[in-house]
Amino acid sequence: MITPIRCFSCGKPIAGYYEELKTRTKKGETSEEVFKSMGISRYCCRRMLLTHVELIDDVMRYNT
Repeated sequence: MITPIRCFSCGKPIAGYYEELKTRTKKGETSEEVFKSMGISRYCCRRMLLTHVELIDDVMRYNT
């Protein structure tokens, strides 16, 4: 739904990285290159960012 604020496993704040990851991967960079340049080395944090699906717009259609 909403971008996770912290990694569920280690607790590192990761919400600030999501928009940059999304824009840079749309420009053609690989996610591995982006993670290395942002300094995200833990697999748990990478998982949180890679597997996030934005559903908030779909859910908001049903808001009454």
